[in-house]
Amino acid sequence: MKTICILTSYFPPETGAASNRIAHMAHGLTKQGYNVTVITPLPNYPTGKVFKPFKGRFKHTSIENNITIHRLWIYASNSKNKIKRLIAMLSYSFSLVWFFLFNKLPHKIIIQSPPLLVAFTCMLFLRKSKHKLILNVSDLWPIAGLELGTFKKNLSYHILEKIEHYNYKKADLILGQSNEILSHITSIQAKKETILYRNYPDFEPPKIDKKHVSKGKIKIVYAGLLGHAQGIYKLCQKLDYTNIEFHIYGMGAEQQKIEAYISKHKELSIFYHGGVSREELHVALKTYDLTIIPLLNRIYGSVPSKIFEYARLGLPMIYFGGGEGETVIKKYALGWIAESGNYNHLNRVINSISLSQINSNVKSDIQKQALTHFDFKQQLKKLSKAL
Repeated sequence: MKTICILTSYFPPETGAASNRIAHMAHGLTKQGYNVTVITPLPNYPTGKVFKPFKGRFKHTSIENNITIHRLWIYASNSKNKIKRLIAMLSYSFSLVWFFLFNKLPHKIIIQSPPLLVAFTCMLFLRKSKHKLILNVSDLWPIAGLELGTFKKNLSYHILEKIEHYNYKKADLILGQSNEILSHITSIQAKKETILYRNYPDFEPPKIDKKHVSKGKIKIVYAGLLGHAQGIYKLCQKLDYTNIEFHIYGMGAEQQKIEAYISKHKELSIFYHGGVSREELHVALKTYDLTIIPLLNRIYGSVPSKIFEYARLGLPMIYFGGGEGETVIKKYALGWIAESGNYNHLNRVINSISLSQINSNVKSDIQKQALTHFDFKQQLKKLSKAL
C-alpha cells in the first residue's frame, strides 16, 4: 500500500480552516489508496490550552477513520506576546525532532507551512533523507506578517525570509493555495515544481430551499476565527445596521471585545452565537441571506477557504478583503465586492442589495459553480498523480 505522512500544526478536534483543510486532505488521500499518518501537536487551538482529554500527556497516538494520528507535546499558548508564541512553536519543533529520531517515516511527507519555523525544522532535519518532501503553503510568511503589522522590516524579518527561501529550496514539490503564492515561490525558485492546491471542501452539498422567502432585514452572517486579521470587532463598529442584522459564529482573540461591544450597544442588531461544530454551522447557515468574508488588511497570497465552502452551500457572499479572493468572487459570480478597508464603500454595497436579489435561483447558480469548478475529488486526483 502507498504510504504518506502529513506534518501539521493544526488538526481536528481543533476547529478552523487550517485543521479542516488538512483533515480533508488526509481523508481524501486514504480514499486514493494511501496509508496516511498525521503528526500534529496535542490539540490546543484556538484556546491556547491543551484540550482536557489530552492534558498531562507527552504523546497520544490513535487511529481515526483509518488515519494514524500522533499528537505530540507542545507548550500551548495563544498569547499576543511574541516570546511566548515563539516558545510554543519551538516546543513543537523540539517534539518533532524527538519523534524523527525514534520513529521511521514514510517516503512521502507533506509539510504544512505556516508556521514557518515548524516547516523549517522539518526541512532541516529531513533534508538529507531519501524522503520526498512536499511543502503545502497556505499563506506567505513573513510577508503576511508584515502586511498584518506583526513584523517590521528588521533583522528578525530578514532571518525569517532566509528561512522561507530555505524551505522552498529543500522542497521536492510545493503546493500553493493561490496563484499569488505560486508566483512568489517561482520568483525565488524558478525551476521548482508547483501545483495550485486550493482549499476546496469535501461534504455533501445541501439542497437549496426554493420555498424559503426572507422578510424584514437582510441577515448577514460571519462564521470563523475572531482574530486580528479578520477584524470582526472593527466591523461591528463600522457596519450600518439600518437594513441588516449581523450574526457572528466563532471564537478567537477578539471574542471578549466583541461580546462587550454587543452588551454596550443593545440597540444594534448584532448577535453572537459562540462557537459551534462544522455540522451545526452548515445547518445554521441555511437560515441566513448573505455571508461576509472580511480581512482587516489585504494579505498577499491569501484566498480565504470560506469562499469555496460557502459556494458549495449556495450562500451568496460579500467579499471585503482584496487580492486574489476578489478575482474568484467576480469570475464565478459568487456575490458582491467591497473595496478592501473602505467601510463606507462596504455599507454602500450592502445598502444596494435587496432581498429580491438573494433568491433560490441565485443560490442554486452559486452552488452549481462550486460543484463544477471547486471539485475536491478532481483536485485530489491531480495531487495524487504528482505525488
